[in-house]
Amino acid sequence: MSRQISRRQFATATAMSSVALIAAPHVRGAYAAGKLSMGLWDHFVPEANKASGDLIKEWASKEKVDVQIDYITTQGNKLLLTITAEAQAKAGHDILAMSTWRPHTHAEQLEPVDDIMEPIIRQNGEVNSVVKYLGQVTGRWMAVPATVGSAIQAPCSRIDLMKKYASIDVQDMYPAGGPPRADSWTAEAFLKAAEACHKGGFPFGIGLGETADSVVAAGAFFQSFGAQLVDANGNLTVETDEVRQALEFYRKLISFLPRDVAAWDDASNNKWLISGRGALIMNPPSAWAVAKRDAPQIAAQCWTHGLPAGPKGRFAPYLPFFWAIWEFSKNKEAAKSLLVHLSQPSSIEKLVGASGGYDLPAYEKFSTLKVWAEAAPPKGTLYHYPNSYTHQKLSIAAWPAPPKIAQQINAQAILTKICLRYSRGEAMERVLAWAEGECEGFMRT
Repeated sequence: MSRQISRRQFATATAMSSVALIAAPHVRGAYAAGKLSMGLWDHFVPEANKASGDLIKEWASKEKVDVQIDYITTQGNKLLLTITAEAQAKAGHDILAMSTWRPHTHAEQLEPVDDIMEPIIRQNGEVNSVVKYLGQVTGRWMAVPATVGSAIQAPCSRIDLMKKYASIDVQDMYPAGGPPRADSWTAEAFLKAAEACHKGGFPFGIGLGETADSVVAAGAFFQSFGAQLVDANGNLTVETDEVRQALEFYRKLISFLPRDVAAWDDASNNKWLISGRGALIMNPPSAWAVAKRDAPQIAAQCWTHGLPAGPKGRFAPYLPFFWAIWEFSKNKEAAKSLLVHLSQPSSIEKLVGASGGYDLPAYEKFSTLKVWAEAAPPKGTLYHYPNSYTHQKLSIAAWPAPPKIAQQINAQAILTKICLRYSRGEAMERVLAWAEGECEGFMRT
């Protein structure tokens, strides 16, 4: 199965007005139900791709469908480029993985999936509010929530460094096997811990770049102050006390972070943790999973837990993936059947297990799978990752703005840009005026 699309292949595909992906081995069947092609996200965690491939082979063998699978990396925006090219060419995969905003962006070219989502939800329980916000367009489901790739950007702390420098016992605050005891884990406490670890030589690793990890972290903190740039009705809400408070928080935080965080990408925080130089990052458990292999002494000191609470509550950035069927698919019936198979409880449990607990299903019945309780070292390190005690509200940066506006706020990294501008000495009112002008532009497009 292919894992990447080269730049040359992508350019050739665009020139030919089609998407010609790297050839992948076929799952052989009797062709009774024809052929099907599926583009999946190339997972960060070893073994996760094999699990999804095995489940698809299992379905293909039973249904006698010839399936081609391509694993497409998000590095270099290759998955995004593939989605865009296929949308323009009206040709490509029958099913394609799409992250966050893409079901809204391409809604007019997607096959509605209400007919399969209704029984899936009856079986698996309700989906969380972020998935509804992103997966439904005018009340219709335009894509199926994907277990693969869906994740929370959760704090992952070094147990030893947080104790030594910040006098915080993260295992006691978020004990394995029990509910959080995190009333004292507030934005103010977070700043004090960041300052203490910075002075100790092990700063928190929170990016201020323009890629997803940096933006969603800022989104969670802004929401904890009740700070919105645009509200749910599409009204500008930039010049508010809440936004000013969030900027003041970030101005203080940035002074305790590594000097180069403005240039960080999505791999930077992972590398910061694995290098042993940082006391905390915000990331799904992929950094911990790699540390288990490459730096086991660091992995043994990692503990994933909830975010600090601000004046308006505790928010966790949830970044869901979806599986979407193109309207131009030539085998929609088989595509829907496969997505139902991948959404079965047994399939979901296999996918989560293979990802080492990285993948977080959207459905309410799947927040207490044993993989999170048993993950080690140390045992229980991922117990609070799935938010099973609902001690924090799942969200996404720029929520609750209408998705087409929120997407632009994210894509243009408006939140991290205004934090940097203010931290570098630009006047508050000038920063807010700039952000307001940018958001006005998004509202006109």
